[in-house]
Formats: sequence, C-alpha cells, structure tokens
Amino acid sequence: MNYKVKDMSLAEAGRMKIEWAESKMPVMMTLREKYSKTKPLKGQRIAGCLHVTKETAVLVETLRDAGAEVSWSGCNPLSTQDEIAAALAKSGISIYAWHGMNVEEFYWCIDRTLDFKPTLTLDDGADLIMAMHTKHKNLIPELLGGTEETTTGVNRLRAMANAGELKYPVIAVNDAETKWDFDNVYGTGQSSIDGILRATSVLIAGKTFVVGGYGHCGKGCAIRAAGLGANVIATEVKPTQALKATLEGFRVMEMDEASAVGDIFITATGMKDILVKRHFEKMKDGAIICNTGHYDCEINIEDLESLTKSKRTVRDNCEEYTLNNGRKIFLLAQGRLVNLAAAEGHPSEVMDMSFANQFLSQLRIIREADKLENKVYDIPEDQDQDIANVKLSTMGIAIDSLSEDQIAYASDYLAGT
Repeated sequence: MNYKVKDMSLAEAGRMKIEWAESKMPVMMTLREKYSKTKPLKGQRIAGCLHVTKETAVLVETLRDAGAEVSWSGCNPLSTQDEIAAALAKSGISIYAWHGMNVEEFYWCIDRTLDFKPTLTLDDGADLIMAMHTKHKNLIPELLGGTEETTTGVNRLRAMANAGELKYPVIAVNDAETKWDFDNVYGTGQSSIDGILRATSVLIAGKTFVVGGYGHCGKGCAIRAAGLGANVIATEVKPTQALKATLEGFRVMEMDEASAVGDIFITATGMKDILVKRHFEKMKDGAIICNTGHYDCEINIEDLESLTKSKRTVRDNCEEYTLNNGRKIFLLAQGRLVNLAAAEGHPSEVMDMSFANQFLSQLRIIREADKLENKVYDIPEDQDQDIANVKLSTMGIAIDSLSEDQIAYASDYLAGT
C-alpha cells in the first residue's frame, strides 16, 4: 500500500468535510479550475508535511489536479484528522498520517513521503526539510525547491541559510501578508479559543487570560479572548511588541507576575520554556494551560510533572495535574497545538489565502528554478495583492483604484504644497 492511516472506513465522513471546505475556499477552487486544465505541475513530485485537515486536503487535491504526484504526512502527532487522511488515501493520495502517533512513528511517516524522490517539498515546521538535510541528503540534487508554512519553520530555515547550511531554495509562505496577517491572527485566534472551549467548556468571560507572546498568533488569541469578555494579559521579550499590546488595551507584565494571577494561559511564541517550574508553583488552583505554538516545548511538562503527585484525564484533551501542594493545573492537548489537537484548526475561509500562497509558490519554484539560490525567499508583493483581490471579489467587495494622475503624483518628488 502507498498509505498508512488509522481507519479507511472513515473515508466517506472525511470526503463530506473536504467538500464543506471546498465550498468555503473559493480562491483555491478558482486556482484548481484554472490549473487543472493546463497541468503546470505535471512531472513534479511533491512531498508534503502539513497538518492533515479538510483544508489541507483541498490543497493536496489541487496540487494533484494541477498534475503533480503527491506524498503526504502530518506535521504534528496530534493534528491529523483521521477521516481526512482516510478520504485522501481512498482518492489515491500517498499519505502516512494518523492521530496520536508517537515521535518515532511521526518521523517514519516523513521518511515514507520521501520514498518517491520528490522534486519539491511543502512543509510546516521544517521537519521534512530537516529530514532532507540530515537523513536524506542524497535526494537533494533532485530538488528544485520547497515552501514553508509557519513562523517556527521559517525561523529555523533563515538560521540555516545564515549559517550556509540550507541546501535548496525555500519560499517563506508564512511571511506573506495574506498569510500571517490573516491566518496567524484571525485563524489562530478563533481556532485556539475553539480548542480551549472544546477541551474545557469553561466560561471565558471574566477570566484572566494570559497570552505568552504578542506576535501575530498571540495578538489573535488576545483579541478573541477579549471579545469574549476576558481580562487579557500579554507577556513579551520584544519591546515594540509589548508596546503594541499596551496601546491596544492589554496589560503587559512579566510571566513571573502573570503566573500568579492568570486563570487561563496560552503560549504562542515558538520559543521553549515559556511556562516552567517557578510559574507552576505560583499558579492558582484550577489554572488552565495550553499552547498554540508549533512545538510542544513552550510548556515545560517535565517541570510540571516534577511538582505533581497524581494526574488523570478528566475530559478529552484535558489532563488534571494535582500538585504536591494540593492545587490542580489542567494541561490541554498534551502541550501541543491546542487549536489542532483539541479542535479542527483554522477556519477554511482563512486557509483559503494561505494555501493559495502555497500553491502559487510551488509554481514559482518551477518557473524560476534556474535563478533561485539556496536561501529563503519572500512572497512577491503582487502575489499578495492578487490573492487579496480575488478573495475580496469572492466576498462581493469592490475597492477603489488609483487614476493615472494619482499614480503619477505618487512618484512625483517635486510635488509640494
């Protein structure tokens, strides 16, 4: 078999969810209609490592319909939706993903996606790219390039490029305006709150909600929590981000202080050890902690367990830790992405733009392969604006355009008062 999933009997349920996502992703469906006719990806082999959700399925099947062979794995052990994996396998996609895999199985799945010697990679978190650079270096000569979906992955890849260790060109899809100002802010904000509510059913209104990190994702969480009536605190290490949070109406303080007053904590930094032993020791009885950053290292679970005399699962994706001092702390989704492990991930409407960037960036690599160097590339401004324009048109929204005189005025440095 060219797949390994949990349960093929779930395929029909998965297909219905994919069809729902298609109805909410008009930009992607426009691209599919256009490029299924011309097949610009014919002859290309794309290895992908990205959360297996209904939205991802729309991207995968659009890549296939544009002519590519596709092999796929999930980029997080708890983010795969098994019905979606089954539906993709039934449709002929080579996929290796199931919910609840261990770390060894996770990397085994990535290895299997590389068995067909890809010409392109598509990643979320850079685990697949790292596998190419370590275990599968022999495959790099076949590669034209790759794309990267998320902040954590882009940061890793820029560090690799700066060190001269990146061996093929990668486009930073995450850094597109139509990605991080929408997917990261509105998608992460809504889906993370969704995950918290599914795992706890707690009332957000009136709670003190602590957001670790006020980047795009943290900002989204703060806005949505405030909208539900929470008192929001942001913690930061970057002065400008702390100042933004302050001027947008949120309290800013150090985590050492916030840990004593928070009711709900969510980390969104991409950095390890945001919540550690000294913070757990200060937390209220009943505090809820979770993470929406890509990796599960933001909450130091070993530190939490060192203070714990017992733990039990009290709800799906909700573990109760009873500390030696008698207080209880509730950890959601094992410290992994709460929006994907405990909920369904970002809404289809916002992933429509992110995945349009993924698709168009794959085409760009083919088109410019002979010009691209081994570094991280940004999304072109015109691509951002084109995607936003298509999105607006599908929403029935029209905008103004500059006249010829206005265009001339914009670059006329002699114009004055």
